Amino acid sequence: MKIALMDSGIGLLAAAVALRKVRPDADLVLSSDPASMPWGPRTPEEVTDLARGCVLAAAALEPDALVIACNTASVHALATLRTEFEPGLPVIGTVPAIKPAAALGGPVAIWATPATTGSAYQRGLIRDFGGPADVTEVACPGLADAVEHGDDAAITAAIAAAAARTPAGTAAIVLGCTHYELVADRIRAAVAPTASPALTLHGSADAVAAQALRRVADPTRTGASTLTVLHAGTPAALPAAALRYPEGQALAALTRSPLSA
Repeated sequence: MKIALMDSGIGLLAAAVALRKVRPDADLVLSSDPASMPWGPRTPEEVTDLARGCVLAAAALEPDALVIACNTASVHALATLRTEFEPGLPVIGTVPAIKPAAALGGPVAIWATPATTGSAYQRGLIRDFGGPADVTEVACPGLADAVEHGDDAAITAAIAAAAARTPAGTAAIVLGCTHYELVADRIRAAVAPTASPALTLHGSADAVAAQALRRVADPTRTGASTLTVLHAGTPAALPAAALRYPEGQALAALTRSPLSA
């Protein structure tokens, strides 16, 4: 079995680890274009073109399914990519985990990029899945880029700014950007002093991984646990910044083959 994941950068690590934990034999293809980051300020057309380039590079390796492990790309490009590549290649998008967060009953904050925050897409998800929960949208400018580059000071500053805009008593935080899952513990620590004692964080990696495996035509097909990394379609090594995060370290530890294409 071969599963491809695409993102602007290393935000795909969390979903990759989730897949590898469930199917340690799966061959993984990580296709990204970090030189083009950040995608948030770009137009929907630019995001779609960049995402399509990453998908084309991954599709050339004939995966059994492809995960759009990027909220921004899912917002702007998912419909276009599904039209082009399905049914031959199942395409799985990433949706913020608003429904399970709202189901807990307390106030919810959605941390997302400025481009996603306030978008018609996110407002629609809140309307459809937020129920009676008090939901606050919290923009996190610069956080994804700081995570991508492993810039510790910038990460701290961006998290602190977003935490200051998160209402006191928040019971659940939805991580509306896959990059944020890599610093979930730091987000929790920053918000905890003013949050509900029962604060929970909700990422998308596990749900996305499960959906990807459900979409594979032949789930009994085995792989060799290889990892292929593509940057703008060119074979590359797993970025050094990835190993700054537990997910990157876990992916390295769970991968038996060298971390290269």
